Amino acid sequence: MKIQANLYFFQGEVELVFNKYGNGRTAILLVDKEDKSPVAVATVNIPDYHDLKDDEVIIKNYSENDGMIETLQEAGVIGPIIKSIPVGYAAGFLHKLLIQP
Repeated sequence: MKIQANLYFFQGEVELVFNKYGNGRTAILLVDKEDKSPVAVATVNIPDYHDLKDDEVIIKNYSENDGMIETLQEAGVIGPIIKSIPVGYAAGFLHKLLIQP
């Protein structure tokens, strides 16, 4: 699936690549449409967070991923923020995944 990314460090068309973390949770990666180089990993995996449902993801929207939530919401990939989850000194944001990986 191709979408327009408007991130802190990258603006342009990317392809979404869905993968799985070692514990089976959904990972979302953004890859440059032109040269297929990695742009960003949209999700974070927090193994100690046990309430994550199969159709939910935790989005990293800080540091180099600033703008990730808006990018994925505008593309219809994720729904509104359900809750904030501590990730070290920052926070990840729990969202319902609106498309099938």
